[in-house]
Amino acid sequence: MKKAQSDTLGFVPQKDIVYNKLLPYADRLDDESSEILSRIKGNLGRAVQLREIWPGVLFWTRKLSTYMRLYGRKFSKEDHVLFIKLLYELVTIPKLEISMMQGLARLLINLLKKKELLSREDLELPWRPLYELHDRILFSKTEHLGLNWFPNSVESVLKTLVKNCRPYFSESATQEMLDEWRPLLCPFDVTMQRAISYFEFFLPTTLPPTLHHKGFKLWFDELINLWVSVQNLPSWEVHLVNLFARLANDNIGYIDWDPYIPKIFTRILRSLNLPVGTSQMMVPRYVTNAYDISHVVLWVSSLLGGPSKQTQAQLSGLFNSITSFFHPSNHGRWLMKLMKLLQRLPASVVRRLHRERYRKPSWLTPIPDTHKLTEEDITEFVQSMMQPVLLAMFSKTGSLDAAQALQNLALMRPELVIPPVLEKTYPALETLTEPHQLTATLSCMIGVARSLVSGGQRFPEGPTHMLPLLMRALPGVDPNDFSKCMITFQFIATFVTLVPLVDCSSALHERTDLTEVEREMCSASAEFEDFVLQFMDRCFALIDSSTLEQTREETETEKMTHLESLVELGLSSTFSTILTQCSLDIFKVALEKVFNFATTNIFETRVAGRMVADMCRAAAKCHPAESLKVFVPHCCNAINQIAVNEEVLNEEELDKEFLWNLQLLSEVTRVDGDKLIPYRSDLVQILQLTLHLKCKQGYILACNLLHHVLRSTALIYPTEYCSVPGGFHQPVCDYLPIKDWGRPGDLWNLDIRWHVPSVEEISLAFYLLDLLLQPELKRLQRFSKGEQEMSRDDVLQSLTIVQHCLLGAGSLMAPLKGEPIPDLIHQSAILLQLLLYFFFSHDIYGEFIYLFIFILFADYILEHSEDDTKSLFSIIKIISDLLHFKGSHKHEFDSRWKSFNLVKKSMENRLHGKKQHIRALLIDRVMLQHELRKLTVEGCQYRTTHQELMKDLLRLSTSTYSQIRSRAQSVLFTALGTYNFCCRDLIPHVLEFLNPDNSRVTQQQFKGALYCLLGNHSGVCLANLHDWECIALTWPGIVRSGLSSAMSLEKPSIVRLFDDLADKIHRQYETIGIDFSIPGECCAVAKLLMTTGSPFPNEPVPSEEESEEGLKRQKLKNSEAVEPWKFEHISIGFLSLLLRDDHQLPPAAVTFFVKSLNHDSLYVRKVAISAVAGIMKQIKRPHKKVPVSPKEMSKYCKIAAGDRPDNQWLQYNSNNLPRKQQEWEQCVFVEKTHWGYYCWPRKMLIYAPAEEQPTQNLSREEMTERELIIFDHFTDPVFINQFIEFLSLEDRKGKDKFSPRRFCLFKGLFRNFGDAFLPVLQPHMERLVSDSHESKQRCVAEIISGLIRGCKHWSFSKVESLWELLCPLLRTALSNITIETYADWGTCIATACESRDPRKLHRLFEMLMESPVNGEGGSFVDACRLYVLQGGLAQQEWRVPELLHRLLQYLEPKLTQVYKNVRERIGSVLTYIFMIDVNLPFTQPTSSPRISDFTKRILLKLKPLTEGDEEIQNHVIEENEVEEQDERTQAIKLLKTVLKWLIASAGRSFTTAVPEQLQLLPLLFKIAPVENDDSYDELKRDAKTCLSLISQGLLYTDQIPLVLCVLKEIAGSSSWHARYTVLTYLQIMVFYNLFTFMNDQKAVKDVRGLVIKLLEDEQLEVREMAATTLSGFLQCNFLSMDAPMQAHFEALCKTRLPKKRKRQLGFVVDTIPSADLVRRHAGVLGLSACILSSPYDVPTWMPQLLMDLSAHLNDTQPIEMTVKKTLSNFRRTHHDNWQQHKQQFTDDQLLVLTDLLVSPCYYA
Repeated sequence: MKKAQSDTLGFVPQKDIVYNKLLPYADRLDDESSEILSRIKGNLGRAVQLREIWPGVLFWTRKLSTYMRLYGRKFSKEDHVLFIKLLYELVTIPKLEISMMQGLARLLINLLKKKELLSREDLELPWRPLYELHDRILFSKTEHLGLNWFPNSVESVLKTLVKNCRPYFSESATQEMLDEWRPLLCPFDVTMQRAISYFEFFLPTTLPPTLHHKGFKLWFDELINLWVSVQNLPSWEVHLVNLFARLANDNIGYIDWDPYIPKIFTRILRSLNLPVGTSQMMVPRYVTNAYDISHVVLWVSSLLGGPSKQTQAQLSGLFNSITSFFHPSNHGRWLMKLMKLLQRLPASVVRRLHRERYRKPSWLTPIPDTHKLTEEDITEFVQSMMQPVLLAMFSKTGSLDAAQALQNLALMRPELVIPPVLEKTYPALETLTEPHQLTATLSCMIGVARSLVSGGQRFPEGPTHMLPLLMRALPGVDPNDFSKCMITFQFIATFVTLVPLVDCSSALHERTDLTEVEREMCSASAEFEDFVLQFMDRCFALIDSSTLEQTREETETEKMTHLESLVELGLSSTFSTILTQCSLDIFKVALEKVFNFATTNIFETRVAGRMVADMCRAAAKCHPAESLKVFVPHCCNAINQIAVNEEVLNEEELDKEFLWNLQLLSEVTRVDGDKLIPYRSDLVQILQLTLHLKCKQGYILACNLLHHVLRSTALIYPTEYCSVPGGFHQPVCDYLPIKDWGRPGDLWNLDIRWHVPSVEEISLAFYLLDLLLQPELKRLQRFSKGEQEMSRDDVLQSLTIVQHCLLGAGSLMAPLKGEPIPDLIHQSAILLQLLLYFFFSHDIYGEFIYLFIFILFADYILEHSEDDTKSLFSIIKIISDLLHFKGSHKHEFDSRWKSFNLVKKSMENRLHGKKQHIRALLIDRVMLQHELRKLTVEGCQYRTTHQELMKDLLRLSTSTYSQIRSRAQSVLFTALGTYNFCCRDLIPHVLEFLNPDNSRVTQQQFKGALYCLLGNHSGVCLANLHDWECIALTWPGIVRSGLSSAMSLEKPSIVRLFDDLADKIHRQYETIGIDFSIPGECCAVAKLLMTTGSPFPNEPVPSEEESEEGLKRQKLKNSEAVEPWKFEHISIGFLSLLLRDDHQLPPAAVTFFVKSLNHDSLYVRKVAISAVAGIMKQIKRPHKKVPVSPKEMSKYCKIAAGDRPDNQWLQYNSNNLPRKQQEWEQCVFVEKTHWGYYCWPRKMLIYAPAEEQPTQNLSREEMTERELIIFDHFTDPVFINQFIEFLSLEDRKGKDKFSPRRFCLFKGLFRNFGDAFLPVLQPHMERLVSDSHESKQRCVAEIISGLIRGCKHWSFSKVESLWELLCPLLRTALSNITIETYADWGTCIATACESRDPRKLHRLFEMLMESPVNGEGGSFVDACRLYVLQGGLAQQEWRVPELLHRLLQYLEPKLTQVYKNVRERIGSVLTYIFMIDVNLPFTQPTSSPRISDFTKRILLKLKPLTEGDEEIQNHVIEENEVEEQDERTQAIKLLKTVLKWLIASAGRSFTTAVPEQLQLLPLLFKIAPVENDDSYDELKRDAKTCLSLISQGLLYTDQIPLVLCVLKEIAGSSSWHARYTVLTYLQIMVFYNLFTFMNDQKAVKDVRGLVIKLLEDEQLEVREMAATTLSGFLQCNFLSMDAPMQAHFEALCKTRLPKKRKRQLGFVVDTIPSADLVRRHAGVLGLSACILSSPYDVPTWMPQLLMDLSAHLNDTQPIEMTVKKTLSNFRRTHHDNWQQHKQQFTDDQLLVLTDLLVSPCYYA
């Protein structure tokens, strides 16, 4: 087949759409596609060489993507590669407008999508252009200044683009990328996030194994070690996980993951954020930075298999530990994640299996045999998932996730998956009281339907369940329960589609070669007829109960409600599926039944009638000849009999029987056209009789009849959708239908029966049009000329007939003619309309006289009777059909495409792939392909007739009635998208209505015109086209319309419209390209495209002169700028959108903005501030940079990050600060903080010396025009006074924050003009600083931060004098600080220090360090000073170790602070001081302060607390206390600060200092309270929080023994509070590090020993907590319930208690329980823990333990209480499914149990 095709085409297509070969006109498609492809190649190449991006390149690339939608990748490999190279060049043009870039990128993605078609040999793409594009857009330097506007979707388009280009990066790319991004890896800096996300997107992972040393081996160890050592989930960890998941998936079997598997699973479990323990604090970033489930799933499914089988063990462990969370009674935020995991994991494994076993081999690396999944791997995987999935079926979130999981699991192991689901389904079908259970089980059955019905070797008995299920599902067709009804319809339809309903019972006698199961199926199939008839009875009952009389009151509407229409849809589609799949015998019985039902009753036509008519239509569709023979004569007779009486035809209300028969007739004629030919005379007679009925309902039914007859004769469609080609009509001895149960359709022998209109049918259609349409058109024409009177109803009736004729015969009409409209746009490339072949078009009606009538007619109605809205609606519909209708509607097509995809998803076989769908689905897909061809009409030529129709639409869009306006507008927007450049033609007409000089405009027209500009949510927005010429018209138009007389701001609707319009333009505006240049490489590729391969393009290659001409035009286009204009808010908003980074604003606009800084309106001022900041960026003079290569690089070849000798010079050193002019000039300043931390970049750019930089403080002569404007305004004291006055006003009280925009403005001023404005500003700053109002302080903070950042390039003397001025100001400011302003000052200093070399700012740091905590101004000011200092130091990260040491030294004596706010702040500052002390791989020990040294010093001071045994009380100060306090009190104060530090650092640092924390643990356990009580003092609460946070930390393997050692020691302490807290700590710690623990056998033993020891604690609370902990560990399968454990508890239980008599009578209550009692209680608690550890099922050991427990029911307290609690809990959790659980017990045990659970002691 391929061979033959390549002969006709002249090339071998890459991959075309197979469905095209099945169309009835398939033989013509090759010629058509070659013709179109050669045009596209020629014109696209030509357009690029003529350098005309718009409209040429854009138009032809859009044509290329349409071509791919219609024919797939039907071009040769050479062309494929050339298209990709050309588009790659186009997408990466640096100045390309963003929206064009997106469009081209989407096409490129589509070309690259199927990566198996092109190998790395065929194509290589460079990575750097993509990286530059990415960097320019996602990290744009100018977007925040409003110089660039990017659409929101751009990020995801870029990601997808990189993802599809990745496989083709060169082999050296990996190393280049590492060199580029490694220097950014500074974990304290935002660049870390950037670098890691670049690694995630760009690093190629699909290199062949021979090149692995150039691929992942270069970075794998480095990054995986980084990941393993990070403990606190920074935001970039997610990107690492995504990268590893991708790596694992692309290289299964080439990487040894075993050492990392426990760590991987521990982190996955942590990432699910499941709640554990009782009072648990969540660290907020654990929730926000959690892993993305889809990547986790990919990673896990890639790790499965292989020799070690370790992953499956861990995965089973994971599911065992979280199974109980799936139980329907549990609910929380975490549930969605768990369900997602459940749904995606099986799908991912199926995808992997498909790749290993069924996918065609391609150039991608195959999986080595050693690592393929074996049969037992699959079985184990399915078994590990079954329990959670079965629980999730009934989840609160719905059963959909579980159903999808089951569908995929059943593909792999039907025999494990389907039986348990059936076990749940049969009881659910029997019960009437639990409908939720029924819908859940049925939707899961639908998922596994195909695996069940097809049986196969694994599950041969599957099909025998089919009939019982169908019969039992019938009662679900229930008029009272809507959702049950719908799911039952879906269930029946799904099963029936898969199975031919043929009675094969006779085969039992005739054939001998049947297996046992087949014999069973044959005898069962005798029930099919019964099933069909019962189903029909159910449907009739449903219909009877939903007639109008039953469901509505008199007054309500007669339309169908939404629910009714859904039921109607479900009913008709299910019934037609059943009839399609029936044998002829069953069909005849069914037909008779439905005919009797339809003809013996009379239905109203709105609800019940529609349902019955649908059932009749279904019958007629399946076997038209048999059905029409019954229905048509019956209906025609009935109608004629009633119509004998002449008056009937003029009655307003028609007879019900008449209407019903007409409705029935109109539905049964929707069948195969050639079957209608015998009845043509009857049908024509009925039509003539009924089309002119007086009754509206009547003539609409008649119109439907006409429409359906025309459609059936004129369209192309398949006539049957049976699941086996040729139907089931052969005798049983030759063909046994049960062999075809669940069989997929065969794509190559689909054998579709097409209906293609014959000559007879066409002539019938035209006969009908002549007979019925002509007279209507003539009447309308006479009416519009005023020659004939017609009532409104008559007009409407005529229009309705015209409209239905159009709908029926739309596919027969030729497209509209007319002259093309010239000169809408200047173009050099040719834009052609591509005509696809459909079939015939007859021009008899093609032009349809009526076009002209219509134009006359619409005008006539609008002039004479504008309020006849119904006729106008009809006219709008007709115009819309004329413009777009080719036999099917776009929205119908979209919804069919959607439902096709849904059905496909629910029944596809992902494991085998290769389009193994059911035949009906495949036929549907071919039909959709046919319709897609009909609907492809974008980019049509815009002709005069279209122009007329568009003007009509515009007129209707501005009519008086809002409904007419909105309908006409939506048609108008669709049309605008269809025809080339018609927007340019329309805009002036729309703007006419907004023109203030036009006095005849009404308000309604004004509103209509505004709506036309606004556009609808999906279509074009006229006000915002990407086209300068249009914008230059519309924006001034909108603004000038403010003067129009129709513009009254009293009408809120108009005000709202203006807001929407402005808002939409702001939201959707993206920077429009000015620079449309195309680089030379592009042209070279384009030339190749035009000269290679077949089909050979027939456009001439452009000559040199033409290319030159193109270049000139492009330059001309680039130089046309835009003029400014005026109007208040909207205008300044629009103007600010026109700022760009590649084109300066005209001076007039600069003046306008600078003046607006002092405008009265706040909104205008705000916009002006950002605009002027943008202008400063535009006119900034570039500073020269020179590359340096850091000297020391040669010494260090191995990776070493952190503080090294070669980056020492970057750090702050007070002995070596540039304090003199000469030192300043010699000092090499490196502004960015991350350079040099991890490694040096190849070339580092630093600023050149001052003499090479642009001069500062220009004289007026040297300034440009724009600079002068700004200079004059800002040196004018009056202007500045006013400006500062406005800036220091408050906007919204208490809501204002430090404004980055104002900061940018000041930074720009001082950067561009040096200190020219300081003299004017200085007095203002001095005044504001001493004023304590928050808005004044904020204003001065914004100025100061701008000053410090703006003085980057000032000379030494200027900087010195600046600091002389600033230091006193800042001192004043900090002493005046208030609760409202401290945040602003913090932001101010942090902003000022960001990305600045610390040596430049030494004056600032020295000033801040002077003495932050000196008590002046009270504790509050101290805390604020620290806050401000912290802001500055935190920005400097690792470059100021000396300052950090000095600060720590200064703070240590002050740690015993009395005030809480200062303590909290110090805690936070300490976190930042120790932030740099990280434990990451390849990192040198830091020269900044280290936690270990600090902890040692602290522990010394805390000695008094650790040694004593008495309780630690909080210390409260007395008023007149002497300063000197004893050591103990000091230690308590110190401890409070240390706690604050531990809490603050829990979520912030990258690694946790576990060994140091462990030394403090005993203290915390001592203090932490047991009960949850808020009345505790600060000390105890903090201790508790601290423990909760520390216990959630991630532990390294080597830290586990240390922790357990400390816990053991504490468990032996004398305080029972501490022992109790050990248990809660243990619960959380083990769960959050589950797999790391489980991987370490000794640790598991230790934990187990610890818990069992504490079970025998003398304190009751501790014992009970130990039991709870044990039960939790058993439940998450950390410990297992084994024989030794059971024996141990049973032995403890048997401890003898002393007799009561022997005790002294004096003591009624024993104060201290005897050791025996404790041991006996421990045994009982142990048993109880085991029982409570499986709340949802009954394991084999459970019955025995329950019996053991019951023996202790009458022991002394506290034992009795424990037993009672356990039994009542057991009863509560097992009550729901008691019927199933009962089977686990023997009869004797049941007796005892029933006795226990209801005995009187239960209530005691």
